[in-house]
Amino acid sequence: MCGVPLFNLAPNLTVSRLCLGTMTFGEQNTLGESFRLLDQAFHAGINFFDSAEMYPVPQRRRTCGRSEEYLGRWIAHRNIPRDSVVIATKVAGPSGQMTWIRGGPKCLDAANIIEAIDSSLLRMQMDYIDLYQIHWPDRYVPMFGETEYDPVRQYASVGIDEQLEALSTAVKAGKASGIIRYIGLSNETPYGLMKFVQVAEKYASHLKIVSLQNSYSLLCRTFDSAMAECCHQESISLLAYSPLAMGILSGKYFSLGGGPTDARLNLFKGKYSEGESRYNLSNKIIEAATMEYLNTAKTYGLHPVSLAIAFVLRHPLVASVVFGATRSWQLQEVLDACKIEFTSEVIDEINKIHSRFPNPCP
Repeated sequence: MCGVPLFNLAPNLTVSRLCLGTMTFGEQNTLGESFRLLDQAFHAGINFFDSAEMYPVPQRRRTCGRSEEYLGRWIAHRNIPRDSVVIATKVAGPSGQMTWIRGGPKCLDAANIIEAIDSSLLRMQMDYIDLYQIHWPDRYVPMFGETEYDPVRQYASVGIDEQLEALSTAVKAGKASGIIRYIGLSNETPYGLMKFVQVAEKYASHLKIVSLQNSYSLLCRTFDSAMAECCHQESISLLAYSPLAMGILSGKYFSLGGGPTDARLNLFKGKYSEGESRYNLSNKIIEAATMEYLNTAKTYGLHPVSLAIAFVLRHPLVASVVFGATRSWQLQEVLDACKIEFTSEVIDEINKIHSRFPNPCP
């Protein structure tokens, strides 16, 4: 057993510092495979599981909601005490592509948020959700590999005050419209995060967010500038997703033949917008940076996965690392990273590489 450490994310909300994401459940992973991964994670000390109403990915009408469904079925089938696990899920932001989710979804107004909460509770067969997150902002922001804000692309959006009011009401509503315990954001910017803080301070009935789920890895350290200061000053913890940069930092895609055919970026090539934009395997800078990190791992006798996961875990603002695994051995590699403590030499080498190749997967 790894002995996964714990973190107090909020009052009466203690999470393991590793969080198993369920994005592959219902697409790459069957129900049985999903159960086995959840069993392995739970018995190793992971109590924190993350999903979303739109999962699995790549998103399709036929599979939408399966990840939540599989997670709920596992808890019910295994008779897992509900208070022994922390369940996080997300409401999808505006999207013209996923027409099967609330007809769009077109916006994050109160009606859409409440409908999404009720649907997630139904799929997961639960009375409450521990952490409910806005998957991406209702307004225009650069995301998934975009690095520049374009004012021309701004469009009318639901105000943050209405979004936070709806979420706060759901926390207090009880079973009348489902219940959530805490509120979080995802794929957010410093401006957006601080607006949510500002609105919560303005209205006594509005609750403060407790977490931010953004990408953070050796290849994406954009959090470390303005966003890190915001989170530190406002006592908001980072849930770091994509710590392996969608598997790139394992080194598998730069092995002979381009890696396994069932690896996500190979299996769904041309069907996965985030994979094509943020994690572009033909990008020579990404390849060069990755190779340097792989060489560093080899030099210091570390597994590449251990280097990548341990780097994220050591961040003082990271509450938990949100990772995915489609195979038992992949999950074990992440669990093994709990044991790693970096020397100053390893940190120095990582920072030298970062200075040469800053954020190739923003």
